Amino acid sequence: MLHIQSFTFNPFAENTYVVYDDTKETIIIDPGCCSREEENYLADYISRNHLIVKELINTHCHIDHVLGNYFVKSKYQVPLFIHHLEEPLLKAVKTYAPNYGFPFYYEAQPDGFLSENDVVVAGNYQFYVLFVPGHSPGHIALYNQENNILISGDVLFENSIGRTDLPGGNYDTLIESIHTKLFSLPDEVTVYCGHGPTTTIGYEKRTNPFCALVR
Repeated sequence: MLHIQSFTFNPFAENTYVVYDDTKETIIIDPGCCSREEENYLADYISRNHLIVKELINTHCHIDHVLGNYFVKSKYQVPLFIHHLEEPLLKAVKTYAPNYGFPFYYEAQPDGFLSENDVVVAGNYQFYVLFVPGHSPGHIALYNQENNILISGDVLFENSIGRTDLPGGNYDTLIESIHTKLFSLPDEVTVYCGHGPTTTIGYEKRTNPFCALVR
């Protein structure tokens, strides 16, 4: 059975995901923990459930999604994977983190890169990498077909979409990513968003004011 545990961290209310199955092999996606309390909360969950962290993934590298990279990498000695187009964004975080109230941000380097159609393994389950730029230039999402699960980062939210006014963002590119990559998935796919509650592909196709399909 595939388990997805979410945590809401940092002042941006970012969703961090811990994904694992009965083997206990685990991937951590977008760790946003930025305080000792939040780090302990994440670590305690992993310890209580006897999870074995295998790797760390950023869907994209805006500050709210990478604040816990250093903590996860150093504590669990695991590699960090991003899309190669996100590397400049990741490197830039250290320059502006103090301006956002994070003077003690520690940088973590990527250990490898993920591209379209790559496969991420969580125990006995596979997630396919979807390249979905627009919110950021190298944004990826992770799709598990067997369980109808999509971890979307900041591409698609419940009745909203990711902002496109940050460096590297582009509205038309984002809408194209949603229509061609996400809305081609089955309606019953549950979307685990980078902020806010879960939703489904079908619901967003019908009701999202930014990208709903006209029927």
